[in-house]
Amino acid sequence: MKIYRSHTQKHWLIIFITALFAAIYLFAETTSSFSVVSKPKEPNALIKSGQEDSDQVALTFNISWGQEKVYDILDILKEQNIHATFFVSGEWAERHPNILEEIAKANHEIGMLGYRYKSYVKQDIEEVRNDILKAREVFRKLGYSDMKLLRPPSGHFNEEVLKTVDQLGLTTIYWSVNPDDWKNPGTKKITDTIMKETSGGDIILLHASDIIKHTESALQDTIPKLKKDLSFVTISELISNSSSESKELN
Repeated sequence: MKIYRSHTQKHWLIIFITALFAAIYLFAETTSSFSVVSKPKEPNALIKSGQEDSDQVALTFNISWGQEKVYDILDILKEQNIHATFFVSGEWAERHPNILEEIAKANHEIGMLGYRYKSYVKQDIEEVRNDILKAREVFRKLGYSDMKLLRPPSGHFNEEVLKTVDQLGLTTIYWSVNPDDWKNPGTKKITDTIMKETSGGDIILLHASDIIKHTESALQDTIPKLKKDLSFVTISELISNSSSESKELN
C-alpha cells in the first residue's frame, strides 16, 4: 500500500506540474498577443525635410502679424514662378482674410501656426488642443476646411504636443534650414546661410511678417541660384514626391 500510494502521488504530481506549465505557457502567449494588439501608438514623427537625394526644396514662410511685407514676398514668388507654403496663425487669418485669399489664389499652400502665436510647451496640453481646434474652426469659416499641416508656434514642441497634433489628424512640420531672417542679420548673412546649408529635400524657414527687413532682397539673390539645380515645391508636394525623412522624439 505504501508503494502504491507513493506511485499515485508521483503520478498526480507530474500531472499537476504539467498542467501548471501548460497554464503558464498559455497565459504568456495570451498576454504577449494582447500586448501586441494594444500597444500604444508611437509618438508622431516630426517632418523636417524630404529625401536627401531629392532635387526639390520647399520654401516656407511664417506670418503671425503685419500686412505689408507679405506683398513683397508674393511679388517675388510670382516673378520667379514658384509656389511656397505659408504658415499663418488663426488670429492673423481673422484679421487679414483678403490677404489669405490672395495667397491661396496664387496657388501657394496654407498651413496653420495655431490660433494664438504662443509656445505650445508653455501651455497645458488641453490649452494646446483647444488652440489648434479654434484655429481649424477659423480657417473652416474662411473657406479652408482641408487644413492638414501645422507648425508649432516658435517651433516649440514635445512628445505630448506631437501626439496631440497627430490625434487631431494633422501633420507637424518643422524645417532643416533656418537663416533667422526675423533677426534682420542683413541680406548677405541670410543669403550665405541659405546657399551654404540648402540641398535637395530641405525645408527652408523664412518669415513674411512686418518685422523682416532683408528677406526680400535675400530671396531675389538666392532663388535664381538655387533654381539652377533645384526645383521649388510646396510642403505637401515634397512629402508626396519623396519618402520623407522624419525625426522621432527620443
